[in-house]
Amino acid sequence: MPGDPRPLRPAGGGLARGPRRSGDGFVTVADGGIRWGRYGAAGVLFRHVDIDGVVWLFLARRSAFCHRGGTWGVPGGALDHGEGVLEGALREFTEEVGSLPASFSVAEVHEDDHGGWSYWTVVVDVEEPFPLPTSLNWETDEVRWVAVPELGTLALFDAFEATLGRLGITDAG
Repeated sequence: MPGDPRPLRPAGGGLARGPRRSGDGFVTVADGGIRWGRYGAAGVLFRHVDIDGVVWLFLARRSAFCHRGGTWGVPGGALDHGEGVLEGALREFTEEVGSLPASFSVAEVHEDDHGGWSYWTVVVDVEEPFPLPTSLNWETDEVRWVAVPELGTLALFDAFEATLGRLGITDAG
């Protein structure tokens, strides 16, 4: 059963670890699709505008061990029971990428409702691009600051690409 918190027993014996956090697990949404995050999911999109007006986004390339591995999007993941959207998005960033910048401001929160399950993208502005981390967790293969005009050169996670359009950052969506 999707989202079942009981430990899994793999073929051949042994005990596989079940979900580690209350939000870990799959759910079926209104259109029959399956999503990760029993209480929804959230990610944070750090944004910087340089002195020439160029908008830069902090993006992560998903590892091969993740759904749609190799695509670019925001660090994010399942929300835990009772966890706020901003709290969950920032927690996921620290888990997948590392430390948060010392200063930032929340510019916008976008909800993508999939029929009983939502993914929230929290757009956060920073005055200066923060340095790239020297190590990443297993969910993230690479991170970088990307200028908006360069987004078309990357393989974007499809739902993230649509969100960029709905946010008015690109023409997609």
